[in-house]
Amino acid sequence: MEKLRKHHILLLIERGESQYLDFKFAINDSVKIARSLVAFSNSDGGTLLIGVKDNGVIAGVRTAEEYYMVEAAAQMYTEPPVFFSSKEWNVSGKKVLEVKVSKSEYGPHSVIEPDGSRKLYLRIGDSNVMANRLIKSFMKLRQRHKGGYLSFGDHEKQILTFLSENESITIDQVKAMVGISREKVEKILINLLLMNVVMFAWDGFQFVFRIKALPAGSVSQCF
Repeated sequence: MEKLRKHHILLLIERGESQYLDFKFAINDSVKIARSLVAFSNSDGGTLLIGVKDNGVIAGVRTAEEYYMVEAAAQMYTEPPVFFSSKEWNVSGKKVLEVKVSKSEYGPHSVIEPDGSRKLYLRIGDSNVMANRLIKSFMKLRQRHKGGYLSFGDHEKQILTFLSENESITIDQVKAMVGISREKVEKILINLLLMNVVMFAWDGFQFVFRIKALPAGSVSQCF
């Protein structure tokens, strides 16, 4: 007898929450759902399983109500609006709403918070992380950046020399090392990010910066 195939949703649940998968027991706050939609859209996309507890137990939902809450979150609390697709599944007599979000080509997207502020989120690991001012500026500039050549000054050389000997560097470390304002430090790091010379990462507490291999032809002067 042919072995029965395990349900698609059960296979997803077995993977656990991750960069690409988020479980939601229920929706009682459209802004919180908006944060997940925005985080996936600003990153590499992902899937929300609504009606599934954090421990993977299926609780089930009333899918019509849940869908309208997701739709409200996308239309009212994301800017520009995040696009998503959804499908209702029946798993062992309980309904689960699968919501898929693709990586956006029209971002970055922000959440319209209850106080009217706009905050940008990224999906990092199994968490939605709010971007700081530097990362937010970089992501906005990246959408219209066309590439070019970068000439390194003394500050850039100091940063890259440090990174050649250390795993990462923080904004405060750069500020202390080169002795310039935080605003100028952010501009330098944004420029290095745009030129694909450094990358940002989340260490669990703050954003840090790490060196990348220099793309051929992207640097006109270095060291």
